[in-house]
Amino acid sequence: MKMLTQTCSRGLSNYHMISMAISLSHSTLCVPSFSFKKQCHRSFTISTPFSSLSSSALSSKKLCQKLQPVVSALEIGGVRIGKDDVVRDDPTNNVPDSIFSKLGLQLHRRDQHPIGILKNAIYNYFDANYSAKFVKFDDLCPIVSTKANFDDVLVPADHVSRSYNDTYYIDAQTVLRCHTSAHQAELLRRGNTHFLVTGDVYRRDSIDSTHYPVFHQMEGVRVFSPNEWEASGMDATTYAAEDLKKCLEGLARHLFGAVEMRWVDTYFPFTNPSFELEIYFQEKWLEVLGCGVMEQEILKRSGNLDKVAWAFGLGLERLAMVLFEIPDIRLFWSSDERFTSQFSKGQLGVKFKPFSKFPPCYKDMSFWISDSFTENNLCEIVRAVAGDLVEEVQLIDNFTNKKGMTSHCYRIAYRSMERSLTDEEINQLQGNVREEVQSKLNVVLR
Repeated sequence: MKMLTQTCSRGLSNYHMISMAISLSHSTLCVPSFSFKKQCHRSFTISTPFSSLSSSALSSKKLCQKLQPVVSALEIGGVRIGKDDVVRDDPTNNVPDSIFSKLGLQLHRRDQHPIGILKNAIYNYFDANYSAKFVKFDDLCPIVSTKANFDDVLVPADHVSRSYNDTYYIDAQTVLRCHTSAHQAELLRRGNTHFLVTGDVYRRDSIDSTHYPVFHQMEGVRVFSPNEWEASGMDATTYAAEDLKKCLEGLARHLFGAVEMRWVDTYFPFTNPSFELEIYFQEKWLEVLGCGVMEQEILKRSGNLDKVAWAFGLGLERLAMVLFEIPDIRLFWSSDERFTSQFSKGQLGVKFKPFSKFPPCYKDMSFWISDSFTENNLCEIVRAVAGDLVEEVQLIDNFTNKKGMTSHCYRIAYRSMERSLTDEEINQLQGNVREEVQSKLNVVLR
């Protein structure tokens, strides 16, 4: 639950966003929810089991019917969403083809995949310790409103996470969720008091072995009524915080065994007090998750005036890389049987055995930057050209000359996880990257 901060680790959930359109895992009902504004509403509405309909949603009923196969597609791990619904000719759209291709793959719903294995292990903990009280949602639509993504969870209007540099915008009012918390407010309004939300989330970011523009998060929420804390002699906030820590310490032991733990005070816009849980694992302190007592304003807006609640969020890739000893986040997306065959349903923590180690190829690129240049935009272009063949993009040098012009030099590492790359294809990739960078980023190559 390291949520919506510029330096947010993939191990923590940027925990709050509420879905414009939600389709529950146990539901086959297709009812239009919120239709997108302007050009969005003409082509795309995601199905939801909720019954309340806006007038604009009613006008989009035919679109919902057209997309009704979404629910059945989810059963085989895919969501059928038209490319034109996500990658649009809109001045505010910054979703590339490579991101659209990941929509609906839902690694967290694959029982023999490390992400799915970890998700199920966490489910088992909550089922065993809370008598199946927690309702589980793992197929909520990743396309959400900016209101749900930010406003409903008290993210300030000037927060850096709202920028086009950090978030994938479909249009000015619609984004690909940055965290599973996008669904929290809606689920609270629907009367849920104990729930877990797991899903794929999207964020523009740097390129290295631990960062990827698509990853998976889980968040949990528990709501308490006055009768639950009044008999304890504690105030509501203290009661919720103590219950939260007890729950998450148990979860950490369930996943990692008898490890040393410590709590660190921190800040999130949507919880107060807020904490991070760290464990001492493999001779170092590891940040496991973020959490806290939910801000009363969020509960108030959802109709829970006399309640208190806790919430936590964690990044599944971060924990899976540690538990399964997976060295590169790109491997989670590999279909190579030498990777996929190593994991089995229910087998948490099977250690990954490297099947190859092909050498990297490094290419440097220098250019004079403009005022609008950002590293995230550079990484988007490199990913768009090279896909998962790019391993890392690293700034290795920068300087400003006497005229006030600033130069950056980036080293790009190309490496396939599955085969050796040829000089010809690497040179072609680098040539294409240079062309795209010069034409799209308003820089001057050196």
